[in-house]
Amino acid sequence: MKIVIIDYGAGNIQSIKFAIKRLGYEAVLSKDVEEISNADKVIFPGVGEAGSAMKMLRSTGLDKLIPTLKQPVLGICLGMQLMCKSSEEGNTQGLGIFDVKVVKFNDGLKVPQIGWNQIFNLESQLFEGVNENEYVYLVHSYYVPECEETIAKTEYGVEYTSAIKKDNFYGVQFHPEKSSDAGAKILENFLKLEVRN
Repeated sequence: MKIVIIDYGAGNIQSIKFAIKRLGYEAVLSKDVEEISNADKVIFPGVGEAGSAMKMLRSTGLDKLIPTLKQPVLGICLGMQLMCKSSEEGNTQGLGIFDVKVVKFNDGLKVPQIGWNQIFNLESQLFEGVNENEYVYLVHSYYVPECEETIAKTEYGVEYTSAIKKDNFYGVQFHPEKSSDAGAKILENFLKLEVRN
């Protein structure tokens, strides 16, 4: 199985690579359109600021490629947010895979939310073998509101989307590579997904 991690200079890439290696798989880093297109599984990581991350994607043409991918794609943290229509962070236009706007936590909350929090209302084979109310690791100031494609939620002042799915596209707001056994299970479930046309 060929696993490609999209390399666009905005990701917690090494820890994702190590997490995949611990599961017995190898992943390659690539910004090459052909290599990404031919992968069996694609991971779209992201740490940092939405506007500059989108600029990097546009400069390599990856902003055009990612929405056309047909294999399972997993967006992590900022990667998930960039798959949405837009973000309040830097008033950024996203990839538009999910028709939802990323918004900032309200001023009464300490941001970023850093640390462990629970995921619940788990509704996908991505969470097979993962307990309801399992703890995962998060670092973010912006969130995806609850929407039709929500497959897991978390509460931090408000209930929001901590995982999302549409067709072959999956996104998780948390960092599975830092989320202990639950995170490893979620990554493993993603890598075992069947390709559905």
